[in-house]
Amino acid sequence: MFDVDVWQEIFSTIKKNKLRTFLTGFSVAWGIFMLMVLLGSGNGLQNGVKENFASNSINIMWLWTGDTSIPYQGMKEGRTIKFNNADYTFLKEKGENLEQVSSRYYLPGTIVYTYKNEYGSFETSSCHPALLEMEKVIIASGRFINDMDMNDSRKVIVIGENVRKALFKEEDPIGKYVKLNNVPFKVIGVTHDKARNDERTNYIPVTTAQRIFNGADRVHTFAITTKMVKTVEEADSITAKVRQGLAMRHKFDPNDKKAMGSFNMLTEYIRTMKIFQAIKIFVWIIGIGTLIAGIVGVSNIMLILVKERTREIGIRKALGASPASVIGLVLLESILITTVAGYLGLVVGVGIMEGINYALEQALASGAGDGIFFRNPTVDFTTAITSMVILVVSGALAGYLPARKAANVKPIEALRDEN
Repeated sequence: MFDVDVWQEIFSTIKKNKLRTFLTGFSVAWGIFMLMVLLGSGNGLQNGVKENFASNSINIMWLWTGDTSIPYQGMKEGRTIKFNNADYTFLKEKGENLEQVSSRYYLPGTIVYTYKNEYGSFETSSCHPALLEMEKVIIASGRFINDMDMNDSRKVIVIGENVRKALFKEEDPIGKYVKLNNVPFKVIGVTHDKARNDERTNYIPVTTAQRIFNGADRVHTFAITTKMVKTVEEADSITAKVRQGLAMRHKFDPNDKKAMGSFNMLTEYIRTMKIFQAIKIFVWIIGIGTLIAGIVGVSNIMLILVKERTREIGIRKALGASPASVIGLVLLESILITTVAGYLGLVVGVGIMEGINYALEQALASGAGDGIFFRNPTVDFTTAITSMVILVVSGALAGYLPARKAANVKPIEALRDEN
């Protein structure tokens, strides 16, 4: 393989057929280039979708109520379904395949926030401590609501960063009191997340909201994290069991979507990831198909090369060259062309995707890319190496048939060839 004479002969042949070699190599380079671009683009879209899901736990489910639209057990449609604290206890203690639960009571009317001479209307979310992890709330300073706040119905609040700026300016709000409709609440924490609207959202204990704002034991919605499963059927089964349990408690048809609405993010996540798996398979098929087209071109070129060098091969064999040495000569040339061309296509393809990724990161860092639904469109190292291995093997296969044909050339017939 490292015979200097053999390599000199290979390079001499390539030099004599520069255009043909270039076009052959270009077809291979284009094939792997397109494979890298397609794989990188697919990864970019998939990562963008995952980033969109990352704002909450992917196994979160929301429940809310409405009016019945189907008669049930002798009761007419049009009944209003209302959740309560007992439903929270039921889901927490008896819910099958459920992990964490947080209820929410919507505060009535417009809630005006005031601090000294500053005031404004902001969104107020009442919740349980579990919501911190469930909705991935980021705490910039202070802390989130805890169990003691819930048990004692403490008048404490976690405010968003934009609310802090609007009311407190440059003051540290931790420990200060802000009034909600003239009811003082102690600030215990500040959230900060530019990617979400949480910077204008404030959190108070749901027990406090019910007591101060005349909610009694009323609950409007539930946020629930479910057990992680791998199939849509399993996720739908969890949703169905939750619906059945609450339908039995409130006496409505479990299939009545208007009586109780539900949204299981895990179901959508699994479906979306399956779509991207199918896209990735499709990309590989297209990319490898393009690559095979280039490899077929290499094989055809090598067949032409063998035909042109029939007399030369015949002389070699007449002088005692073994079939193995003839096969090796043709195989080496085929592998050299595919490997070099493929490597260049790989480097250019990966380089372009890395360049796009760098531009995206710069845009996101500057705050100009918040609406970009495309993240980290790169190809991992393992995929690149696998592609190169496939390429080298393909190069060997592309040269094998021409090499076998060359090895089977009979010296007498070759010398008679007038090519």
